Amino acid sequence: MPELTKNKIDYFVVCVNDFADTYGMSYLEAFDYLKKHGALSFLSDHYDIEHTYSIEEAVADMAQVARRNGGVAA
Repeated sequence: MPELTKNKIDYFVVCVNDFADTYGMSYLEAFDYLKKHGALSFLSDHYDIEHTYSIEEAVADMAQVARRNGGVAA
């Protein structure tokens, strides 16, 4: 597996887990919510920039994207 792919997967796991902890969801609920509301696509599309921010900033960005796309949990 290419190193970039591994890094992205690791980053996604950390971000989803932190999102779940921040908003009181299970990890699976957080993953499903973020996927449904476009936040995982956002994270993938903007990985080059997002991974340079703190995890807290990435979680806030994902919450904002999800809200813009109809999410209400975050």
